[in-house]
Amino acid sequence: MQVAVVTFDGFNELDSFIASALINRCRKDGLEAFITTPTPVVTSMNGVEVTGQRPMEFVTEADVVLIGSGVKARDVVADDRLVSRLRLDPSRQLIGSQCSGALVLARLGLLGSMPVCTDTKSRPFVEAAGVTVLDAAFHSEGNIATAGGCLASQYLATWVITRMVGEDAARDIIGYVAPVGESQETVERALRAVQAGEAALR
Repeated sequence: MQVAVVTFDGFNELDSFIASALINRCRKDGLEAFITTPTPVVTSMNGVEVTGQRPMEFVTEADVVLIGSGVKARDVVADDRLVSRLRLDPSRQLIGSQCSGALVLARLGLLGSMPVCTDTKSRPFVEAAGVTVLDAAFHSEGNIATAGGCLASQYLATWVITRMVGEDAARDIIGYVAPVGESQETVERALRAVQAGEAALR
């Protein structure tokens, strides 16, 4: 089971690295994440250069695709050639976005009438794209999920781990990385966010 963590130039380190690091703790269960980039090297919003582990074309074979955010998200959705490389299929893939990554899902026409979660700075641009934004950290419908706020990337990872490996694995991973003395409450908060996001429109 392979996860493409799509990471564009100008990316937010928290979004890409938290999700990939948490998911990669499930390697023993056969779930593995890869930083997936449109160019061999991308530079974060804070000047950190990262070599991609997989090229953008990897998204077509991945079981899960997570679209990270960054300061150049609007440039990404305006680039027809770049967008055309994101050939996603929600009928067979789990697809998630983090913060401004919701703009990419909208540009790809994957949302329909689905509302999304995004960060406060991206919200007006997402709404301008005709998408309803929720005052929530996580929301999913079927095989598509969105998360809003950098630290909500843990919820996106929890969703992926739960769907691909199971809730017990998610509990183990989130519990292990939680601040000491806060394991149980961190686990319950993450699972509650995911469950609430899934149940919101039932």
